[in-house]
Amino acid sequence: MAKNLVIVESPAKWKTIEKFLGPDYKVVASMWHIRDLPEKNLGIDIANNFAPNYEITESKKKTVSDLQKLAKTSAEVFIATDEDREWEAIGWHLCAALNLDATKTKRIVFHEITKKAIDAAIAHPRTLDINLVDAQQARRILDRLVWYKVSPVLWKKIRKWLSAGRVQSVAVKLIVEKEREINNFKATESWKISVELTSWKFKFRAALAKIDWKTKVFKSREEVEKFIAVLFNDLNFKEEKNKKWAVILKKEASLDFRLNSLDKKEVKRSPQPPFTTSTLQQEAARKFGYWVKQTMMIAQKLYEWVELWAGAREWLITYMRTDSVNLSDLARWDAKKVVEELYGKEFHNERNFKTKSAGAQEAHEAIRPVNLARKPESLTWILEPREQKLYELIWKRTLASQMADALVEITTMDFSPFGHDNQNWITKWEVIKFEWFMRAYTEGSDDETDDEENFKLPNLDKWAVLESTDFVSEQTFSRPPARYTEASLVKKLETEGIGRPSTYAPTISTIIDRWYIDKFDKKYLIPTDIAYTVNDFLEEYFKTMMNYDFTKKVEEDFDKVASWDEKYEAMLQNFWWNTLEKELEKAWAEAEKVIEKVWEVCPECWKDLHYKYSKWWKFIGCSGYPECKYLRNIDNGQSEKLDALRQKYEWKPCPDWIEGTIVVKTGRFGPFLASSEYPAVKRIWKIKDEKEELLESILNEKWLLIDLETWEELVLKNSRSWQFLAAKNYPAVKIAKKIPKDVWDELKKRTEAKEDAENEKEEI
Repeated sequence: MAKNLVIVESPAKWKTIEKFLGPDYKVVASMWHIRDLPEKNLGIDIANNFAPNYEITESKKKTVSDLQKLAKTSAEVFIATDEDREWEAIGWHLCAALNLDATKTKRIVFHEITKKAIDAAIAHPRTLDINLVDAQQARRILDRLVWYKVSPVLWKKIRKWLSAGRVQSVAVKLIVEKEREINNFKATESWKISVELTSWKFKFRAALAKIDWKTKVFKSREEVEKFIAVLFNDLNFKEEKNKKWAVILKKEASLDFRLNSLDKKEVKRSPQPPFTTSTLQQEAARKFGYWVKQTMMIAQKLYEWVELWAGAREWLITYMRTDSVNLSDLARWDAKKVVEELYGKEFHNERNFKTKSAGAQEAHEAIRPVNLARKPESLTWILEPREQKLYELIWKRTLASQMADALVEITTMDFSPFGHDNQNWITKWEVIKFEWFMRAYTEGSDDETDDEENFKLPNLDKWAVLESTDFVSEQTFSRPPARYTEASLVKKLETEGIGRPSTYAPTISTIIDRWYIDKFDKKYLIPTDIAYTVNDFLEEYFKTMMNYDFTKKVEEDFDKVASWDEKYEAMLQNFWWNTLEKELEKAWAEAEKVIEKVWEVCPECWKDLHYKYSKWWKFIGCSGYPECKYLRNIDNGQSEKLDALRQKYEWKPCPDWIEGTIVVKTGRFGPFLASSEYPAVKRIWKIKDEKEELLESILNEKWLLIDLETWEELVLKNSRSWQFLAAKNYPAVKIAKKIPKDVWDELKKRTEAKEDAENEKEEI
């Protein structure tokens, strides 16, 4: 009898799974998606109940042919793709392509790749869940209708190469609205007043909170001076400026304050649940600055394959696309053992978290280590630094979720100056009495705070009298709302019910790749000019699709299809006939061509100049094109930068004996260096930023750009995760070295010194 065939989606899995299953099983990979809607036409028969026309993709025809041969000679075929709607649908496509009966073919799922999990899955197979398949088909067809029908409207009415998407367009809308909110923001001035109190060797600050039991807000310097005049006759302030250039008024003075009340209370702080896809993306961004796509790529590798030693491969975490916070009984038992081993029995507190999201799939598990006994430090020499960090983050979060609540003591003191009992000056102090789960892990925060901390408070009795030594009045201004980062955008999408865990990373990648969104300071998401234009157009003509509640309802409809509360054909009919078709008709009939005028005339034919677009660039062109071919680049302040780069680099010989001299060119990703013989000489060089040049100079000073054993010249190289030193023709010459910590310390020191010097220059 022929072997049993097990089909997984990823080539990284098959060898270990086959080893677990033994000689009676052959494991092969489908290499992810094998069928999809055609590239060059809609591929959906709207009149025939939205019947999709799936095709085997060109790159997968050989894979499918090989799978067909194996399936014919196998006693049993098991579909073992990952467990969510997308992979359930891939299993269904496999059945169709291999001529298997989807109602009888065995389907197995597992959340961790261990022998125990694989054996359990083989022992308890099920059939394909057609409800999940239909939910995924509904998503694919609906998104195809939006993209294939709305995008041509944008091409005709705005410009070519634009695209619209059910989720991507709403994500862009969020970012556009946030930027407009920031642009329309008007800062309001306010002043904080505090006093330094002294009791023996202790010094701490108390802030004015209330006057006549009402919160007091000072809106101007005049109000502050008027208030201080009540306390002092002498108003000789010493004026300073803080880092944000706001005014600080200081006054050395003595005034006695009396302690009116002292309140101490203990509060519990509970650990966060284990990671879901979105919370992992958010926390990795907060703590490490990882992009959402980066986080998912690293997590995918930790889930699929890690070579722990020669020839031995293991999977370190469970499936990383999940919206559940559940932990299995086995995982909770493992956590108990590790917590008691590392911290003691009193630190353990078993918890079973429940997901708040209504559409969450509780059958799944949260993202957790497969084996909690495998501590992060044991993987230091096996994983790359980014993988090590993410594994440690997941390990600590999982462990902390099964630990006791932390106990925090909050002390609040209320003071009044003598003769002014109607004033309340407050100081607060938090002390962690028992760390418990905080010993293992504390969650990061999206909020920035400048609040000063009182590091220690004295033991005082009620009515105690303290002397003041310093009054400070600090000017502050209200801040505009923060721009979205990838992490905060994921949080917002999740809060609004837009998309699902598996869609966040590709959605953000798409809106950046399509040039709707740029990154400011390598972190904050800002809309490009075309994002405003497209967003406003879609808001006017496709109101329903751009409504947050509608987008959320569509996700709920997919959930209904998945649970067989609704047929996906009926859902699509409702969306098409009652919404999209009507809005398409209106847009085609009523929308005028969007013309961005420059408000200048062409110097050659005197017709109006307009802003125009190539695939990547915005430029100025004549409205009389093609008769008049006048074109002009948009400066955007780049000419000065380019002139500086030309002065620095051009007319020097090319490195490595390459023909020609260096010239500065610009491309899609900005300026770069090339040979004057470019494009015949195809070699190009990256323009290094100031920090990279400074790093190289420090390495040169320390003789680290030469390998002293071989006298080979070393250069800076970039891996996916970090910079290192290597031979010029590495990896042919296998010389590679880490950059020492003292070099990084020196770089930080010099960078900060340069920034301080520039700030002083600006102030002068």
